[in-house]
Amino acid sequence: MTGDSGQRGRKRSTRTLVRELLDTHGRTFAEEAGIRLRDTPQPLYQLLVLSDLLSARIRSAIAVAAARELFEAGLRNPRHMARASWQTRVDALGRGGYRRYDERTSTQLGEGAELIQRDYGGDLRRLRDEADGDEAALRRSLRKVPGLGPVGADIFLREVQRVWPQVAPCFGDKAMQGARRLDLPEDPEKLVRLAGDADPAALSAALIRVALDKHAAEELLAS
Repeated sequence: MTGDSGQRGRKRSTRTLVRELLDTHGRTFAEEAGIRLRDTPQPLYQLLVLSDLLSARIRSAIAVAAARELFEAGLRNPRHMARASWQTRVDALGRGGYRRYDERTSTQLGEGAELIQRDYGGDLRRLRDEADGDEAALRRSLRKVPGLGPVGADIFLREVQRVWPQVAPCFGDKAMQGARRLDLPEDPEKLVRLAGDADPAALSAALIRVALDKHAAEELLAS
């Protein structure tokens, strides 16, 4: 009896930690960038742009600010992104503080927008449907987008699982690093169960933030 009672107490404690993690850090990067994510072409494309920006070696706050500037400049879909001048994209990235990679990223965004228009008619749902449930195929297609790469594909899938439940649960190595810092299970299914009915995308984003900021983990463990 004592062992069972202690085990239940530990489970409750872990669930409480996960709830506090979500309450404190469970805002997706798409939400932070002002993207109202839905399974429709424009917000899916905006998430792709954000994933591209976040995949560079630059602070996430700067990537989010740069995405906001691009969208406020009207570059919210691949047609507008492709038609914009290279300098227009550079200027928007610069206003967001994304200066170290602005010129290269401007080129990649233009080329990526052209690819998405040409191959998928501007609609990333076609990319998803072509993969037909094969996550490896989906990742390969995402990695064809200039500038995205494996890190960017991971970011996109972690965030898009909110509206593409067929890819959930999706966490990746960086989120697992956050789980280790909090002594949480490094198993997606177990993490989802601990989070109850919480959105896996929000849990993934929260774990990423803990992975990026060890003080965040220390504060959660100390509370």
